[in-house]
Amino acid sequence: MIESVFSSIKNLGDAWSLFIVSIIPFIELRGAIPFGILKLGMPWYEAFLISFISNCIPVPIVILLTRPLFNFLKKTKRLAPLVQKIEAKMMKKSEKVTKYKIIGLFLFVAIPLPGTGAYSGSVIAALLDMRLKKSIPSIVAGIFVAGLIISLVSAFGSAALSM
Repeated sequence: MIESVFSSIKNLGDAWSLFIVSIIPFIELRGAIPFGILKLGMPWYEAFLISFISNCIPVPIVILLTRPLFNFLKKTKRLAPLVQKIEAKMMKKSEKVTKYKIIGLFLFVAIPLPGTGAYSGSVIAALLDMRLKKSIPSIVAGIFVAGLIISLVSAFGSAALSM
């Protein structure tokens, strides 16, 4: 999937292409960093920095727009069931976040597993009505840690492949 996205934006250059790839939900920096290091041949710190910055950009936007957007879409016949399903799935994922608050949100975003990340963390923060001044730093710190983990794994993977 990353390669198909990249092929359509490759004329922008490696840095901008990586920037765009890491903004895409579900790919985020978890997919972009290995792509930057292993496919584009970027140094780990460059792939990390570009991916980190671009993955942080949508966080406040997602937090601020989730509730109003969900409330609006719940009023439509066709999209209401989908929105309710997404909301239920996110609330199920939020159990640990609810229990541990800001630390739980940080850990949810920091542990690079499928279904976790900046977008999911931002939606959960919005659904739990967490304050921006606490949720944004927690999510950004989680993105940072996840990025470091992914960078180390990708850099070691790249070194192992080159042997």
